[in-house]
Order: sequence, then structure tokens, then C-alpha cells
Amino acid sequence: MDVQSSQGEADPLQGERVSFSLIDQSLWANFSGAESPEAFVAAWLGLQCRQIPGAHHAVAVLGAPDTGPFESVATIPSGDAPGRALMRAAEAAMADRRGVLMPAPPADTVIAHPVVVDGSLYGTVALAVSRGAVAEGEAMRRLRWGAGWLEALLRREQGARDAAVRDRTQQALTFLATVLTARRFDDAAMALVTELARELACDPVSLGIRRRRRVHVAAVSHASSFASRMNLMQGLGRAMDEAVDQEDIVLYPPPAHWDYRITRMHEELALAHQAGSVLTVPIQAKGAVIGAMTLERPASAPFDDETVELVDAVASMVGPVLAEMRRNDRPIVLKVAEAVGGLLARLFGPRHLGAKLATVAVAILAYLALTVTGEFTVGGPARVEGAVQRTVTAPFAGYVATQTVRAGETVREGELIATLDDQDLNLERLRWTTARGQREVEYDRALAERNRAQAAIIKSQIAQAEAQLALIEEQIARTRITAPFDGIVVSGDLSQSVGAAVERGEELFRIAPLDAYRVVIEVDEGDVAEVEPGQTGHLVLAARPGEALGYTVDMVTPVAESHDGRNAYRVEASLRDDADWLRPGMEGAARTDVDERLLVVIWTRRLVNWARLTLWQYAP
Repeated sequence: MDVQSSQGEADPLQGERVSFSLIDQSLWANFSGAESPEAFVAAWLGLQCRQIPGAHHAVAVLGAPDTGPFESVATIPSGDAPGRALMRAAEAAMADRRGVLMPAPPADTVIAHPVVVDGSLYGTVALAVSRGAVAEGEAMRRLRWGAGWLEALLRREQGARDAAVRDRTQQALTFLATVLTARRFDDAAMALVTELARELACDPVSLGIRRRRRVHVAAVSHASSFASRMNLMQGLGRAMDEAVDQEDIVLYPPPAHWDYRITRMHEELALAHQAGSVLTVPIQAKGAVIGAMTLERPASAPFDDETVELVDAVASMVGPVLAEMRRNDRPIVLKVAEAVGGLLARLFGPRHLGAKLATVAVAILAYLALTVTGEFTVGGPARVEGAVQRTVTAPFAGYVATQTVRAGETVREGELIATLDDQDLNLERLRWTTARGQREVEYDRALAERNRAQAAIIKSQIAQAEAQLALIEEQIARTRITAPFDGIVVSGDLSQSVGAAVERGEELFRIAPLDAYRVVIEVDEGDVAEVEPGQTGHLVLAARPGEALGYTVDMVTPVAESHDGRNAYRVEASLRDDADWLRPGMEGAARTDVDERLLVVIWTRRLVNWARLTLWQYAP
């Protein structure tokens, strides 16, 4: 522009200033009235270059936060491809997430600053500045301040997207509530397609379920029966198969910005139904496609991106619910068949190694249980007793004088084990001895006087005195208590009772032999029928748990005894093995061999017996 100065002379810088002013006005107008994020970024980038002296090339790279892909959305000059130096600086700024200064021969400096919002990387901005036009720190500071406009744009766009997601989720939850109000699959499917057709202005909306690799139409909006329109239903099914096979949304006519998809069946469906736009969205549950929904609209109201995203959200929410309803509505025969088929697939399919190994292990155990036999034994707690136990009692009422042994000690036959006080007996013996001497003197006097009658009486008195003396001598001899045989004292301890009175017949000691034992086994009443005399078994005692002793059953007593809340029968057995370490009173466990039986019979015997008793008890 040629503009004259007030003095009439031409100012060479005035035209340039007017030109720059017009450029700034245009950039600010584009910036404030931007109708798209791309236009906003392009206007902002132009203004940013105007704010940094010497900036002549620039690029703005944006993309999805952190994941990308990151692409160039605006360049200065507009339409030119960004230079290699700009892109190298942009990549370095994004990699380090900090500002970058790089020389760009021959006379430029490239500055780049990442765009980070709430810790997420959205892209970067890079500018080429003429070296010396502005201080590098000042240029970086202005670029950093200017990047706040991009952050505001990104926050606004994110807020708009979040609001759209909330609205879409709320609408999808409304459709999910419609499905959940139905009790059966058919009712739920019909309610869903009818509600979709009403809310989205579609006619019709169809829902299909995949069976045996083909999709079969299950519900059509505003149509309680559609079996008569078989050709139309087949067209719907083929269109749904087309989307299900691709496992993606199919829209006909396809938008220009969409990725390529096959739409042949949708084109035929649109022609057959005279629909201007056809949308099919697959329905998934547990990661597998179980069906699809097809929506149709006239050409005057094609499907936009928001509607497609809404239908996709609805399909994602209702898919698991519809799948579960359909599974529950099937006949019991189909459910059993599916369960068996799934089990066979896991067993003979290419995966599920754990299930295969478990099945093989169970099969081996079942085979062994049904074919392998084992020794069936009846066990129970056992204790060792002496075959004969002799009780040593007080021969008469008296007092304990001495005691030489107590429980646990071994004794020999005839060994003195205790004595009773014989002082009274000795006095009694002296009295009767004196009395006998007096009677003998009287007897001699009677004989001298030839008094036969008196002599006879006195002779009988002498005999009585001698008898009493003999009794006293026997009692004195019995004050020495001796062991009746070689053995061990099982019970009896008079060490704390010396001088105490004892009554006649009172037990003092109990002695058992060391070479003759018997085993007493407590057999549960549920097993006693299996035990018979003559059977053999093995006994393990707590004193020697690593050594088993053989025994033979001698007798099964017919009287039950209660122990710890259960009834048990006493079974007596004789040991077949000798052991010098055995002592009466030792306890352990015994197992009586009965016969050979299948392992499964042995393992389940108690359970089977309990079940039989319970069934008999409650059976009518």
C-alpha cells in the first residue's frame, strides 16, 4: 500500500505497519470466530508467530492424550509441509515433555514446547525463529504463555466430550432399565427395539441373536409377528451377519471419514426396505459377539456420529443382560446339552490344560478305586493288660508296718513286698502260751488225783489253746506279704500309708506277670460286626510307634461301653509277638485285618452305612 505522510513525503514503513495491522485483525477475527478446533489452532498459531519476532515457520502437532496418533493440524505458512528441523524439535519436546531449543542452519533457531494438560501429553508446538531477532529465553517464555490458549481449547473440548459421554450413558441406562423390567428374553428384546424406534425415530429396529454361526431375527419393532415376511427377515439376517462377521459397526451409505467396511448386504437391505440409511451394531457379551441390532431411517434423516455412538453404548450395556435372559429362558434339556458340550470342548479342545489334567487324574483315581482292592481293616484305640492280674489284699485288719515296693517295680516270686504290724499278735500268742502252760499244770494235778472228768475238761482246754496258738502263728506268718509270682506291680503304693489301718480284704497291690499279656481293643459299634475271633491284626503302641506287634482276636464281648459320647465294644486279643519292653497299661492303636475289598467300598463304607440308616429311619 502507498500511503503519503502528512509532510507529503512517502514513509516506507507506514505501508508495512498498515499491512501488519490488517493481518492481526484478520488473525484475531479468525481466532475468536473459529468454528472448529483446527481453525482455532491455525489462527492461534498465526497469532503466536506474530507475538515472537523473527518467527517465520511453525507447526502444531496434536493427538489423543498420551496414546496418539499425533498429527500436524496447523502450519505456518499455511498449507506448507513442516520442515525436518521443526519435526525433529517437536518429537524431542514430546519425548522429554519439556521445552527444546535446537539450532537450524544456516541462521535459524527452532523452539518447541509440549502441550501437557493434567499430566497428559496432547502434542507440541514448534517454531523456527531467525537467529538474533529475539532472545531465546524470551521466545520460549512467550511460547509457553501462548500455549495456555491451547490448554483452554483442549479443556473445553474435553468437557464437551465428557458431557456428551454423560448424556449418552444416561440415555443408554434408560434403555437398559427398559430391558431389566422384562422377565423373559422375548419381552425384553421387543421392549428394547420398540423403545429404540420411538426415541431415535427409526422404522424399523430389529434385533437378532447368533445361533450356529448365523444371526436369526428375534424381535422387530412394532411387529408382534414377523414370520410371514420371511424374505424381509432373511435380508435382515444377512445384513446382521455382515456386521457380525466383521465384528464392527456397519453404516450404509458409509460416511466419507469412516474406515472401509463391506456394505453389500446393507445396500440390498436398503433397496428392499426402501430405507435411506441402515445402521447395524454388533451386540457383545463376555467378549463374544452374540447378535446385532439393525436400525433403519429414511434418506432425509441419516444417522450421525452421535446416534451411532449412542446405539453402540446401548448394545454394550444390554448385551450381557440379554445373553443371561436368553440362557435362563432355554429348556432344561438345552441347558444340560450346553453344559455337557462345554465340558467336552474343554476336555478335547486345544486349551484348558488344567481341566484336562484334572480329568485324567480323576479318571485314574476312579479306575483304581473300581478295580484295585485293598486290605480292609477295623481300627480302634487299644491298651495292653496282663493276661493274669493277681490282687494282694490285707489278710486281716491291722496296721501297715513296712513297704518295700510300689507300682511300676518288678518283683520275684516270694519276694517280701510289705509287712503288717504283728505286735498285738505276739502279745496274743504270749497270752495263749501262758494259758496253755497253766492248763498243762492243772491237767497233771487232775491225773495225780485220778479225777478223770476234770482231766478230760482240762485236756480240751489245752487243745483249744494250741489251736489258738496255731491260728496266731499263721496270722503272724501272714503279716509278711510276698509276691505270688514274678511280675510287675501294676498298682499299689503304701509308702504314704505306713502305720495306717487296713481292713481285711482291702487291696494293697495288683501284680501282673511280665511274660503274658493281652490286648484290649475298643471297637466302634458300627464296625464290631466285622470283627470275629481268630482274625489277626497289628498293634502300634505310643512307646514304640515305629514297631508293630501282631495279635489274634480271642473274644468279642457282647456288652457295649460308652466312651467320649460313642458306644464301643471290648475286643480281647492275644499277642503273637514277644517284646521285652512291653508293660501293662501301654496304649496305642490297633488295626484288625478283615478281608480284601475294593478301594471304593472301603472309602465309602461309613458314608453308605450312614445313608442307609438315615433313609431307613425317615422312609415311610
